[in-house]
Amino acid sequence: MNYKNFLLAFGVLVVLAGCNTRPIVNVTDQPVASAVGKQLTADQIRNGIVSAGNGSGWVMTPLSPGQISGRFVKEDHVAVVDVRYTEKLYSITYKDSTNLKYKGGSIHRTYNEWVESLDRDIRNELLRM
Repeated sequence: MNYKNFLLAFGVLVVLAGCNTRPIVNVTDQPVASAVGKQLTADQIRNGIVSAGNGSGWVMTPLSPGQISGRFVKEDHVAVVDVRYTEKLYSITYKDSTNLKYKGGSIHRTYNEWVESLDRDIRNELLRM
């Protein structure tokens, strides 16, 4: 392979490697809803968020009223999120990560899949209450 072809192949690999990153997905002001339409208490919402996260592999740690830290570990990849909630809304926000190619607001697409799954699990758990 000549030098030009090598550089071209290397450039294509660099571009393809970058395709695994996406802008970070944060869940902002997701409405809290229950299946029967009743107003859930802050304690019920906290318990629902913790239960949903723990049930899907996250370690959910309540920090203070209205705030939970979520940590997901898969092999040597770690995602940490901040979950804030009220009796009406909750949000999931990126906090930190390890080995997920975080750079200036972009991260490996798998992180977004984990957060979207966590959001879905929280919504489903709260609907069951």
